[in-house]
Amino acid sequence: MRIRKSYSPDFKAKVVLELLREEKIITQLASEHGIHPTLLNKWRQVTGLPMLFADEQRAIEKLKTEHDREKQQLYAEIGRMTTEASWLKKNWLLT
Repeated sequence: MRIRKSYSPDFKAKVVLELLREEKIITQLASEHGIHPTLLNKWRQVTGLPMLFADEQRAIEKLKTEHDREKQQLYAEIGRMTTEASWLKKNWLLT
Protein backbone atom coordinates (compact mmCIF):
# COMPACT_ATOMS: atom_id res chain seq x y z
CA MET A 1 0.00 0.00 0.00
CA ARG A 2 1.34 3.44 -0.95
CA ILE A 3 1.46 6.35 1.42
CA ARG A 4 -0.06 9.57 0.11
CA LYS A 5 2.32 12.43 -0.45
CA SER A 6 1.53 15.74 1.15
CA TYR A 7 2.97 18.98 -0.12
CA SER A 8 3.67 22.12 1.86
CA PRO A 9 1.84 25.34 0.98
CA ASP A 10 5.17 26.95 0.06
CA PHE A 11 5.94 24.18 -2.40
CA LYS A 12 2.46 24.40 -3.92
CA ALA A 13 2.76 28.16 -4.31
CA LYS A 14 6.17 27.84 -5.96
CA VAL A 15 4.93 25.26 -8.46
CA VAL A 16 1.74 27.20 -9.26
CA LEU A 17 3.77 30.38 -9.84
CA GLU A 18 5.97 28.46 -12.28
CA LEU A 19 2.82 27.18 -13.96
CA LEU A 20 1.31 30.65 -14.23
CA ARG A 21 4.46 32.01 -15.85
CA GLU A 22 3.70 29.66 -18.77
CA GLU A 23 7.38 29.09 -19.53
CA LYS A 24 6.86 25.32 -19.43
CA ILE A 25 3.86 23.15 -20.15
CA ILE A 26 2.03 21.33 -17.39
CA THR A 27 3.50 17.93 -18.23
CA GLN A 28 7.06 19.29 -18.04
CA LEU A 29 6.45 20.82 -14.63
CA ALA A 30 4.69 17.68 -13.44
CA SER A 31 7.59 15.46 -14.42
CA GLU A 32 10.18 17.85 -12.95
CA HIS A 33 8.45 17.93 -9.57
CA GLY A 34 7.08 14.38 -9.56
CA ILE A 35 3.46 15.49 -9.45
CA HIS A 36 0.55 14.28 -11.56
CA PRO A 37 -0.61 16.88 -14.12
CA THR A 38 -4.21 16.63 -12.86
CA LEU A 39 -3.06 17.67 -9.40
CA LEU A 40 -1.30 20.69 -10.90
CA ASN A 41 -4.52 21.69 -12.64
CA LYS A 42 -6.39 21.47 -9.33
CA TRP A 43 -3.79 23.62 -7.61
CA ARG A 44 -3.97 26.19 -10.41
CA GLN A 45 -7.76 26.41 -10.26
CA VAL A 46 -7.89 27.33 -6.58
CA THR A 47 -11.08 29.27 -6.06
CA GLY A 48 -10.85 32.58 -4.34
CA LEU A 49 -7.32 33.43 -5.46
CA PRO A 50 -8.32 36.94 -6.58
CA MET A 51 -10.20 37.41 -3.31
CA LEU A 52 -7.00 36.61 -1.43
CA PHE A 53 -5.45 39.81 -2.72
CA ALA A 54 -8.66 41.82 -2.23
CA ASP A 55 -8.85 40.69 1.40
CA GLU A 56 -5.23 41.70 1.89
CA GLN A 57 -5.94 45.16 0.49
CA ARG A 58 -8.98 45.56 2.76
CA ALA A 59 -6.88 44.58 5.77
CA ILE A 60 -4.26 47.19 4.86
CA GLU A 61 -6.92 49.88 4.49
CA LYS A 62 -8.45 48.90 7.84
CA LEU A 63 -5.06 49.17 9.55
CA LYS A 64 -4.47 52.60 7.99
CA THR A 65 -7.87 53.81 9.18
CA GLU A 66 -7.27 52.54 12.71
CA HIS A 67 -3.82 54.15 12.75
CA ASP A 68 -5.21 57.51 11.63
CA ARG A 69 -7.98 57.35 14.25
CA GLU A 70 -5.49 56.53 17.00
CA LYS A 71 -3.19 59.32 15.84
CA GLN A 72 -6.05 61.84 15.98
CA GLN A 73 -6.94 60.70 19.50
CA LEU A 74 -3.35 61.07 20.64
CA TYR A 75 -3.04 64.57 19.15
CA ALA A 76 -6.28 65.56 20.90
CA GLU A 77 -4.91 64.18 24.18
CA ILE A 78 -1.68 66.14 23.72
CA GLY A 79 -3.69 69.31 23.09
CA ARG A 80 -5.76 68.80 26.24
CA MET A 81 -2.69 68.09 28.34
CA THR A 82 -0.85 71.13 26.99
CA THR A 83 -3.81 73.36 27.73
CA GLU A 84 -4.17 71.88 31.21
CA ALA A 85 -0.45 72.32 31.92
CA SER A 86 -0.59 75.96 30.80
CA TRP A 87 -3.64 76.62 32.98
CA LEU A 88 -1.99 74.97 35.99
CA LYS A 89 1.21 77.00 35.54
CA LYS A 90 -0.78 80.22 35.28
CA ASN A 91 -2.92 79.46 38.35
CA TRP A 92 0.03 78.20 40.37
CA LEU A 93 1.79 81.52 39.96
CA LEU A 94 -1.32 83.47 41.00
CA THR A 95 -1.70 81.68 44.33
